[in-house]
Amino acid sequence: MLYLKTDEEVGFLRESNLLVSKTLAEIAHHIKPGITTLFLDELAEEFIRDHSAVPAFKGYGGFPASICTSVNDQVVHGIPSDKVILKDGDIVSIDCGTFKNGFVGDSAYTFCVGEVSAEIKNLLETTKNSLFKGIEQAIEGNRIGDIGYAVQNHCEAQGYG
Repeated sequence: MLYLKTDEEVGFLRESNLLVSKTLAEIAHHIKPGITTLFLDELAEEFIRDHSAVPAFKGYGGFPASICTSVNDQVVHGIPSDKVILKDGDIVSIDCGTFKNGFVGDSAYTFCVGEVSAEIKNLLETTKNSLFKGIEQAIEGNRIGDIGYAVQNHCEAQGYG
């Protein structure tokens, strides 16, 4: 069933999602070789709570952290740890969710740690551009398959599968 949001509810969604963006931006300032993913989690939780919200992931289904951290080729939704220390050349994907005014904001972004290889930069640029290609197809009259096709077509044209 489709539930249409009121203008007020859309505003609450916008506020929650803007806080996710601000949290990711705050985390970005601290990503560097030598820090742990647990440090990033603690930073995110404090930032979210300081902005009158709660981390949406913490406690959800028993998840123990405020953000998900996945380093390099680790599968998504990694659990932050004091044993995972970022090093130069890594990439770290941070998935962040906030709960405020009864609504959840949720987004993820992949960050470079120090200097990364040209191959990694190309991968990140390709996947970012594929997102925009997919968004271009998210219009009335199109199907989910149109979005998927645009993403896949772009990635494959760049040599990725």
